[in-house]
Amino acid sequence: MTLTLDLYRAAPLDRARTWNDLEAGERRRRAMTAARDKDRDALWSLTEAYLVLNGASGTGVSPRTLRAYRWAIDRFLTYAGEQAFNLLSPASGDGVRFIRTVEAAGLSPASTRVQLAGVRLLYSALRWAEATQGSPFADVKPVRDRTAAWDKRAPYSGSDVQTLVDGADARMRALLLLCAHAGLRISEALALEWEDVQLDGTELIVRSGKGGKQRRVVLGRSLMNALGHLGTQGAVIGGSYPAAVERLQRLCAKLAVPYRGYHALRHYAGTRLIQEGASLDDVARHLGHSVLETARIYAKWSDDSLRRRMASW
Repeated sequence: MTLTLDLYRAAPLDRARTWNDLEAGERRRRAMTAARDKDRDALWSLTEAYLVLNGASGTGVSPRTLRAYRWAIDRFLTYAGEQAFNLLSPASGDGVRFIRTVEAAGLSPASTRVQLAGVRLLYSALRWAEATQGSPFADVKPVRDRTAAWDKRAPYSGSDVQTLVDGADARMRALLLLCAHAGLRISEALALEWEDVQLDGTELIVRSGKGGKQRRVVLGRSLMNALGHLGTQGAVIGGSYPAAVERLQRLCAKLAVPYRGYHALRHYAGTRLIQEGASLDDVARHLGHSVLETARIYAKWSDDSLRRRMASW
């Protein structure tokens, strides 16, 4: 696992050096040429180099984050080509017009925020290369999301989780419980290696893609039993994210359970802990939240006191 992480971190660093090791004038020339030609690969390479060298996560930036930023930049470059958007000399209002176009196209508020973060990062990279002083997205704000955080991606119900677990094969049952009981993100569950599972100590080590963080997670009896039915070499689950999504979609369809995605299983873990009296600090530690306030969303989902009060009206 350590070797794999080292190799992953070395690859983007090696790519970043192709820009960082250039003489300043040559870096500027290449960046300006890429911007003029709207060269997607070159502009992404420059952006990734800037992120790896100057971002808070450094080489620990997750593949998921890189994919999200690449998607955002590709989408922007498509728009820039269609609208004859001059990347190096943007006009006043170009940035806000792009974001309003994104919103009008039906992107969710969360996706719009990713889009904005991606284009801001692109312009940070262009300024780093001294290709432009433009910053067309600095003051742009997306339309405020009017949907409360706890109304999004609600957790699976306890009965739905049990139905899925009962109807799954051994490997899928372990994956479901890794997300629904251990509270792992799907990326963490798929990347989990047996060397990080300590059944005798009833815990596992989770190496998060979010900033390269690591945490210890306590195992419950049902998850330990599920893991005990699997092999003990290499990846515990393994496989790709698309394949995992397809497996869950098929299982939900077979058992007539509404499909909510894997993250809703993680939400179930947080909600159940709150319902059983766990503190927000315990929930945040179990799920690996660095900000305690993030765990408060589970309290919203688990609080049915208003419903009980209204029942007698």
